[in-house]
Amino acid sequence: MQDLKTRPTGGSAAAQGFLETRPDRTGRRADLNMRRGVQRLGLGGKRDGLVYVPAGYRGDCPVPMALLLHGAGGHAIHGLDLLRNLADQWDLLLLAVDSRGRTWDRILDGYGPDVKFIDSALDEVFEHYNIDPDTIAVGGFSDGASYALSLGVANGDLFTHVIAFSPGFMAPSRQQGAPRIYISHGTADRVLAIDHCSRRLVPRLEEAGYDVHYHEFQGPHTVPHDIAQEAIEWMLGE
Repeated sequence: MQDLKTRPTGGSAAAQGFLETRPDRTGRRADLNMRRGVQRLGLGGKRDGLVYVPAGYRGDCPVPMALLLHGAGGHAIHGLDLLRNLADQWDLLLLAVDSRGRTWDRILDGYGPDVKFIDSALDEVFEHYNIDPDTIAVGGFSDGASYALSLGVANGDLFTHVIAFSPGFMAPSRQQGAPRIYISHGTADRVLAIDHCSRRLVPRLEEAGYDVHYHEFQGPHTVPHDIAQEAIEWMLGE
């Protein structure tokens, strides 16, 4: 079995890429009158986050959730848009956050600010919404996909699924749990060439024992609608 961990780091949990927030498993019922649609998170000033509450959300019934991460130079709305047009159909609650810098901390330097903010965002969502702890995904596109793979492998006791649309690399600080992993990549991608990215990542993950669903498609650096649809169906076991 292959070891995927990068060199261990010291310091706080955030500096090591570890998320500490966990959903409430006591069956607590959230507010039945919660607004649906896009809601501002309200935690981070100009660079904040968004929550999408599906139209069919009921506070007395736990729903699956996906944390979505944008690509380099993007914003929370770009992460949300990866799956927003499918969320109502599948009663899927979405959380998307802005990176603290121009992209995610591990890509710029090392874990820390983004992990800490994501922890706060998750805490806010778990406090106000009834989330199914057995169906929580982390996903993203491009740099966001690389970061989703890294966080997902390191926090597999929180995330049950990882969805990586066109990732470039992964740098988990540990291997925790056994999240299922979905990866897609366009064969004509000129931003993150498939031969140097997913075609290297997928065998490493499989050799490390992960259950990986891999889909190559004919196209550039993008997320086609049918790929997004497939990813949700895979996540929810449809």
